Order: sequence, then structure tokens, then C-alpha cells
Amino acid sequence: MSKIQITKMFTFETGHALYGYDGKCRNVHGHSYKLSVTVNGTPIDDPNHVKFGMVIDFTDLKKIVKEEVVDVFDHATVFNKNTPHVELARELETRGHNVLLVDYQPTSEMMIIDFAAKIKKRLPENIKLHSLKLQETDTSYAAWYASEN
Repeated sequence: MSKIQITKMFTFETGHALYGYDGKCRNVHGHSYKLSVTVNGTPIDDPNHVKFGMVIDFTDLKKIVKEEVVDVFDHATVFNKNTPHVELARELETRGHNVLLVDYQPTSEMMIIDFAAKIKKRLPENIKLHSLKLQETDTSYAAWYASEN
């Protein structure tokens, strides 16, 4: 049977600041991110299987991505934990804000690498992560392809 790619799209709001950056993005700001997750596999060919004809149920893929990415990053502010922004992060946390301290500069490029690792770990063995696209603005996005990694 043919290999098929399917894509599910997600949206979430996240704030961040890029420590050491020489432009406006050194300031805390936010984006309405759009994440496209593409996986590939062979559709289930057992007519008695409840998911007959599916590579993966979109609901199952949604559960994975929501738990690993969307529910974690939505309405959070992300800072590199190795920067002076840690003091600001602690202050925001004491005021009830959702703050994430990560091991990387929270650019779209580094976030998408993080997302790929998290999603790959959760996919069923017969389903492979093909690509991710993380759109930060209407005109800017980062893309990750399994074939290049």
C-alpha cells in the first residue's frame, strides 16, 4: 500500500524575548504561532479495524501535539534559562504568569527543533514525523524536515 502524508494544523499564542539580540526582539513580545505537523505512514488496510483507511487518526495526532506543544506553550512566556531574563521570569511567576525556561534561545528555529523531538517520541512506531512548519508571523516561518535531520 502507498505511503501517505497527513498534516494537522495548530495555533497558539506565546511570548518570548531574545537575550543578546541586536533588534526589537530583545524585548518581551508575543506571536500568534501556527504549527503544521506532517506525518507519514501506510493507511490501515484491515477492514475490521476501527481506524480502517487511516494513517493515524487526526484526533490521536491532535492529542500528542496538544500535550507536548500547544498546552505547554500557549499563553506562556518563554525565556532562555541561561540569561538575565530569569529574574524577570521569576517575578512574572510570582504574579501568576505561565513562564517557561528553556535550554535554548527561543527563536522559531530552536523551538521547532524542540517540538520535533517531543512529537517524535510520542508517535506510534509505524508513524514517522515527516515535517514541521512553525509560522511566527504572516511572512515568516521555520521548517523542519526529517529527511534533513
